[in-house]
Amino acid sequence: MAKKQHYRKQQVKQAGGGSRRGRQSGRKGFRWNYPRRGLGPIRRWLPSWRFLLGCLLIGVVAIIVAFVTLYMLLDIPKPEQIAAAQRTTVYYEDGEEEMGAIYDYDRTAVSLDTLPDYVGNAVVASEDRTFYTNNGIDLGGIARAAINNLRGGARQGGSTLTQQYVENYYLGQTTDYLGKLREAVLAVKVDNHLTKQEILENYLNTIYFGRGAYGIQAAAERYFGVKAADLTLDQAALLTAIIPAPSAWDPAINPDQAEVRFDRVIRRMVDDKYITEAQAAAAKMPETIAPKTASDFSGPSGYLLDQAQKELIATGKFTDEELRQGGFHIITTIDAKKQQAAIDTVNNLPDDRPENNYVGILSADPRNGEIYAMYGGADYQKRQRNAVTQDRAQAGSTFKPFTLLAALEQDYSPQNTYFDSRTPLEIGNIKVQNYDGVSRGRVNMLTGTQHSINTYFVQLNQKIGPANTARAAVQAGLPENTPGLDDSLTNVLGSASPRSIDMTQAYATWANRGMYVPLHIVREVRDSHGKVVYTTPTKGERKIDENIADNMNWILQATARPGGTAEKVAKLGRPVAGKTGTSSGPWSAWYIGYTPQMITTINMYQIGPNGEEEVLTPFGKYWWGIGGNNFPVDMWMDYMTKATDGMEVMDFAKPGPIAGRTPDTDRIEEEQPQIIEAPSAQPEESPEPEVPQAPEPERPAAPGADDGKHEAPERPGQPPVPAEPQQPARPEPQRPQQPEQPEWPRPSAPADPPAPANPEPGYPVPGNPPGNNSAH
Repeated sequence: MAKKQHYRKQQVKQAGGGSRRGRQSGRKGFRWNYPRRGLGPIRRWLPSWRFLLGCLLIGVVAIIVAFVTLYMLLDIPKPEQIAAAQRTTVYYEDGEEEMGAIYDYDRTAVSLDTLPDYVGNAVVASEDRTFYTNNGIDLGGIARAAINNLRGGARQGGSTLTQQYVENYYLGQTTDYLGKLREAVLAVKVDNHLTKQEILENYLNTIYFGRGAYGIQAAAERYFGVKAADLTLDQAALLTAIIPAPSAWDPAINPDQAEVRFDRVIRRMVDDKYITEAQAAAAKMPETIAPKTASDFSGPSGYLLDQAQKELIATGKFTDEELRQGGFHIITTIDAKKQQAAIDTVNNLPDDRPENNYVGILSADPRNGEIYAMYGGADYQKRQRNAVTQDRAQAGSTFKPFTLLAALEQDYSPQNTYFDSRTPLEIGNIKVQNYDGVSRGRVNMLTGTQHSINTYFVQLNQKIGPANTARAAVQAGLPENTPGLDDSLTNVLGSASPRSIDMTQAYATWANRGMYVPLHIVREVRDSHGKVVYTTPTKGERKIDENIADNMNWILQATARPGGTAEKVAKLGRPVAGKTGTSSGPWSAWYIGYTPQMITTINMYQIGPNGEEEVLTPFGKYWWGIGGNNFPVDMWMDYMTKATDGMEVMDFAKPGPIAGRTPDTDRIEEEQPQIIEAPSAQPEESPEPEVPQAPEPERPAAPGADDGKHEAPERPGQPPVPAEPQQPARPEPQRPQQPEQPEWPRPSAPADPPAPANPEPGYPVPGNPPGNNSAH
């Protein structure tokens, strides 16, 4: 009876009667039944299948709506920096041989058409077998990966090749669900906008392969030392095999795992019928080259890459970031053979050369300013200062031609401007002497230049005005702010400290018959598609009168004549003009020599531990001392013999008249020298034979250079070399009488040979600051 009453009460409640709540719940419409009534204590809290199905449907609809909305609103963004970045490649002058690269990310894009078919097929077989049939995403692959991950198997990704490309090229790496949704939407959108071939090409050009290589081209070079177009099937399969984890599966790190992955790729290519069973059987794990650890900027070529980069930035047309990421092709003016000749020239120096002894070599075409070769140092990675474009050294007697230039512009003729060459010479409180202690009587510009006579040039500088010498240096190409460039009387002896490139630029101006063309290392720049976007201008600017430049070239050929400070260069077998230079100390040694189509500067100097200039430490066969007429001239000959091989022999243009006087290019007066004071042929005696060491001189306030050409002293314990017999004195040639010039005061000294009629005398005046002596 009690059970029946309980049952009736339950029916009443279910019918909605008996209570307010029951009556309300009986109304038509949605009825919330959770927790579920009428069920046990556990099941009443479990949602029904209808509830679950409803939630699932709502979720699916929400995802579809979100997907469609994102698809409509989301634009394909700009590429990621890494993906867009391409390395800039630098080439030698032929435009084919690579010198190196400038980059933040080592990547070079290549066309899929240039690659063997098996390169792309290997990637598709390994990374996305549904690539050619899916719409950018693979729902089946995503489901399989999800199920596998839920089961606790090896973690899998469901990304298609297109999704990987989107992640690499546009988004960067994403891990959260919202990012993955955005990646999937973009993958579909990209798949609708690009062809499968375009997607595969972009993928191959952006994927990271390890060893710092982005893209298939860089990977082929880093792993096998070949271009991507030359990859073999085996090599392509190995590169594909390591894509998921290149740092861990690099054969140099984990060869066993790399081979397992390699076999997997080959097996999949057979399964997908990209290769035959026979090809698979012949496939073998390929050998890779050792990982590259050195930078492209290592070695001597680093200075060339750095200079090319700086030169382009200086034009204002390129930024550093653009050059590192823009994928440009820079064609330089550097000749690979001449560059190697410059490197060999330095490497051929004696083994006992001090470590802090530095050499700069610059070789260029003065006609168009193109640099053939530049040796800025042994290794840019170890020392980021270029011996040619950054370091400075006192010019020594290489500065004397600027006084010649100023004199010629004032109508002083080369063969008719005479001064006394006696040594020493005192002008006021200045005492100048010739390094070899030799007086050659009254000499003209040609003889004064041939023997680099200090006393002659100081008098000439006084006559034309030291300020005009400084002005001529700037006119030819020296920067106005060159340290030590002033208008003192002794500036002619080379107290200024220019860079090698500055001196080469100045000499190149008169070598090019007075036309100034800026020296440069970049010929042209092309973009990643091969279009020329920049060409270095080579139009010259008239700086020096053509005839005056021709006279300069004629005078400077005197140094290569017998007895000249650079007489050894005559062995080159072609006309050579130039000037040697050695600053007092010696702090530096130079030779700047040129033919009509090539100018080459050799500079040697020494730097102390704190960056200060040091006196050059003798070494090698020139154990008694280094000067412009020994190592620099020898190195110049070593380099130019190779660099001019096969080059046309050209003559300099004949000079025209100066001040109405036509130069006699077939004759140079050679006065018989009078020995006033000469250095001892042998070093002073000492208890034990040893190489004589000259005490380090105190750095002068206005240093110059001394180019004295002299015999090498004998080593102690060796018999002296007999002196060369003196030639008989020749009478001075007579010239037609000209109107008399005023007498000029001369200090008492042994008599000179009679001067020709009508010399153009100098007029020494007191009161100039002291200077010192300069050498050849």
